[in-house]
Amino acid sequence: MAKKVIKPVLSAAEAVKCIKPGMSVIIGGFNYGGIPYTLVDALVESGVGKLTLIANDTAYEDVGHGKLVANGQVKKVVASHVGLNKKTGQFYMEGKLELELCPQGTFVERIRAGGFGLGGILTPTGVGTVVEEGKQVLEIDGKKYLLELPLRANVALIRAYQADRMGNLTYFGTNRNFNPIMATAADYVVAEVDSVLEVGELDPNEIVTPGILIDALVVKGDNYYANRT
Repeated sequence: MAKKVIKPVLSAAEAVKCIKPGMSVIIGGFNYGGIPYTLVDALVESGVGKLTLIANDTAYEDVGHGKLVANGQVKKVVASHVGLNKKTGQFYMEGKLELELCPQGTFVERIRAGGFGLGGILTPTGVGTVVEEGKQVLEIDGKKYLLELPLRANVALIRAYQADRMGNLTYFGTNRNFNPIMATAADYVVAEVDSVLEVGELDPNEIVTPGILIDALVVKGDNYYANRT
């Protein structure tokens, strides 16, 4: 019988200590939904800077990982939408921030490629536009495609609903968004959850992310025992 690998349940402050200046961090969420707020707030509090932030968007100046941008902790953003956080545009125009915009479908497929060990993806999206600049164009059966390279990060901060002690994760509604695919595309993955259950308490049919992908767990609000169910 396979040995059960129990994942550590850490405070948010402990969990983000693995993030050092200059690292890349991929963070789940779509606007307000599915952001690992407890983890992000701990990273903001840590003051670690020169980060590369990979996220669907940069939220708002005072919301989630948008705080990292507004606080000057990010040197580069890779995202599909940044218009709701005024600091992102301001810092980019002032030369304080690198910005790589990526169409949303291409964005998630690049993450999938990074998570599954692929060399990149071919997409017609962006052919003949400014998106094509500096990229390799391949023609297959008379149709042109851009070669988009994989996206991976040093650390992933993701949000799920429940976990068991082995790190298996379930999700709730649209908070699922980018989180499962991001869990595949980082060297170290921390999942923030509402509660941590004992092994066997999760319905196997509801598990989306297998625990083999998860390195550590953090309970929303940092109160592990109060959140046990």
